[in-house]
Amino acid sequence: MRWVYLIIVVVFVAALVVFGVQNLQTATVSFLGFSVSAPLVILAVVVYVLGAITGGSLYALLRKSVRESRGSGPAR
Repeated sequence: MRWVYLIIVVVFVAALVVFGVQNLQTATVSFLGFSVSAPLVILAVVVYVLGAITGGSLYALLRKSVRESRGSGPAR
């Protein structure tokens, strides 16, 4: 099973490399008056990382909330 995971990771990394090479054009992103111009691949990676951090934080918050509502949370 380890080889299957390794193959999946290699294919994913190869796809990321191809995406990065094909998307080197500069793109501009604007939000609340701020504007950033950078290669599209950099912007995509930044958005991905911010989404992962936000999603992970939300998941942890919801898991903690559910655990405490069931009474198995930390004793006070």
